[in-house]
Amino acid sequence: MFAKLNRSNLPPQVMSARLWLLATLMVALIYSWPMVREAFSAPDVIQDDARQHVFWMQRFLNPGLFPNDLIADYFQSVAPPGYKSLYWLAAQLGISPLLFHKLLPLPLMLLTAGLCFTLTLQLVANPIAAAIASLLLVQGLGLTDAIVSATPKAFIYPLLLALLYSLARGWRWGTAAIIGLQGLFYPQLVLISVVLLLVRLVDWRRWQLAPRHRYTTAALGIGVALAVLLPYALQSNGYGPTLTLAGARSLPEMTLPGSRARFFYDDPATYWLKGRSGLRLATALTPVTNALGLLLPVLVWRGRSPLLKPQSLALLPQLTAASLVMFFAAHLLLFRLHLPSRYTQHSLRVVLSLAAAIAIVALIDGGWRWACLAWHRGLMLVMTGILAAIVLLYPLWTGGPTTAYQVGQETALYGVLRQQPEDILVASLSSEANNLPSFAGRSILVGSEYAIPYHTGYYQRIRDRVRRLIEAQYSPDPEVLQQFIRDYRVTHWLIDGNAFRPRYRQTNLLLQMFPEFAAADAGGPSALQRRLAASEDCVAFRQRRRVLVDAPCLLEP
Repeated sequence: MFAKLNRSNLPPQVMSARLWLLATLMVALIYSWPMVREAFSAPDVIQDDARQHVFWMQRFLNPGLFPNDLIADYFQSVAPPGYKSLYWLAAQLGISPLLFHKLLPLPLMLLTAGLCFTLTLQLVANPIAAAIASLLLVQGLGLTDAIVSATPKAFIYPLLLALLYSLARGWRWGTAAIIGLQGLFYPQLVLISVVLLLVRLVDWRRWQLAPRHRYTTAALGIGVALAVLLPYALQSNGYGPTLTLAGARSLPEMTLPGSRARFFYDDPATYWLKGRSGLRLATALTPVTNALGLLLPVLVWRGRSPLLKPQSLALLPQLTAASLVMFFAAHLLLFRLHLPSRYTQHSLRVVLSLAAAIAIVALIDGGWRWACLAWHRGLMLVMTGILAAIVLLYPLWTGGPTTAYQVGQETALYGVLRQQPEDILVASLSSEANNLPSFAGRSILVGSEYAIPYHTGYYQRIRDRVRRLIEAQYSPDPEVLQQFIRDYRVTHWLIDGNAFRPRYRQTNLLLQMFPEFAAADAGGPSALQRRLAASEDCVAFRQRRRVLVDAPCLLEP
């Protein structure tokens, strides 16, 4: 008979690893709790990126929402199939997409922490290094909105860590399966994985071919990658073609400070290191203790620590090389591979988190070896305590987690709009329009959050709408106003209280898409402004800061 497996007959190193893993998950839970608390701090809360990627999923519960809605249809078309299916499944279980996006980050964070611990333990067989790596990665993720967004990018970290672990274990079919999942949730990650498989075909330290099993793994992985990426290449979402470099340079919003679409910068350092065009190395160096990961190559070269085995750590430089290859390929093919930063900011954070943890433990190990020889144990104990305090308490110096949650302030307005028919269309230049699809469940004509330029078939229609809306709101000719309402079948018009002041025209993000409108002198009251000043008969709802107008009423004399 098999002996009963219990705590008493487990090897001590297994028990130690399990205890460290439990501690790691507890720390991840503690770090995640402020995010969960903020998500449920008010009735109307949604993460910034989720305003794009989640709002349309309310159709899963009510198919009648957002009928003939350009914005909802577009974001539904570009959502990865695995991501859509997960939210659809939650909706079938009665969980609203807006609720599910608040629940999802916690298990994703715990999964990421556990996978990071397991991967590091596989690489260096040291549970302390594994716990520190997980801690550093969780800290870094807590200071960004990557996982808390619950959008496709939230799945990058568990899927990337799972791939690295599978490669470290030599799992061929596991590697292929994970690449398939990457294609279903975040297709750009598949490209990094394919290049990583190719990089691993050569032993760069000895300048010779890698073992034969890596070729089998690469063949399986690339085959699955082609299978999952082929539908993206062959199927058109109806909103193409992809933006070109020349087309991007002609758009003011691609250089506009504060614009969601900003890509170009005058400063070369900013262009190559920051923003959507850059390596985002500063992001990967968060927390700052990740900078110790830059010492790892030197420690491997000069060190004698049993942790520092070049063969087991080869995955880190290999992933770095694959990420850089795709980064420069994305620059060469702008914007056909989407944004260059997508290929480095996440993978480099993983690399530096693991490298920093291994470097920290190697430095402490080497320091204690020196202390034992030189009788400086007291000094080493103080230095170890200081380093541990920096690693553990770093979030206290950063002002808390970064969640980018948006809290709806216009609860009464959302209630008024929810009482309207599902097929209404709200036109507005106000930033509050970005919240209406999520909090009111009603369609908007345009919104700065939804002005994404990478598919010109979609973006040209958005730009046309913005131009016509600006003309209608500020033109002194009543016919321009009325023709706009007829053409787009606008039912409601949301207007900020300061919409007709000069500063508004200079700072509004939608107005800045057309500098000729933002800089032009108003030249007297517009037709809309005169109508609202003359009578309140078209006002459907008024608050101190905003006015909701019944648009068909403006067609009447």
